Amino acid sequence: MSDTSPTGSRPPESGGQSGSRGQPGSGGQPDPGEQPEPSALTQIRPLSDEDIRDALPEDLDAAGHVGPYLFPNNNRRRIPGMIYLGLAAGCLLLWGTHAGGNAVLVNGGFLAAGITLALVGAYSIIGSWNLDVDERDALVAAVRQVGFPVGHASAQMGWRGVLSRPTWRILLYSAEDPPTQRGLVLVDGVDGEVLEWFVEENPEDWSQYDE
Repeated sequence: MSDTSPTGSRPPESGGQSGSRGQPGSGGQPDPGEQPEPSALTQIRPLSDEDIRDALPEDLDAAGHVGPYLFPNNNRRRIPGMIYLGLAAGCLLLWGTHAGGNAVLVNGGFLAAGITLALVGAYSIIGSWNLDVDERDALVAAVRQVGFPVGHASAQMGWRGVLSRPTWRILLYSAEDPPTQRGLVLVDGVDGEVLEWFVEENPEDWSQYDE
């Protein structure tokens, strides 16, 4: 009698087992004692500290710099702010002169884009404080505040508040070898006011740096 299956193939043998030949176990099931191959997710190696790298822009990277270093002024934020305001004016002008019932390319989206760009531009200009206090002036204010001679010190620029006011973070150590005290002072980058400060006994072990 001829085979009447639609594809003309022979029906499965051995009681309907559909497992591939040579597969361990019965019914095509893997052997319980055999370990499955690790998936792609289990082969991913966790990141170490050496794998995580960060890089500063060229105008902010002072590594290897010889001579006086001038920190970029915070007021350069006015440049993108003026660009945003110019684009906002263009969008609002197009919407006001071309939008209407028969307009095809100019619609309410130009109004929304103009308002959004105007808000972003205004915020950029408001937050473009002039950095009148450089890191040397901030270090002088910090030394005056802690009240002890300073040896090693470092300055970092940060921003605080909704209006993004520039603030110097001064970390300094006393002049002893090894230093016995350390302090952290926050100095306003606009008017030089000391905002917060903290001094403590140096808990770090510097004995490895002794000659």
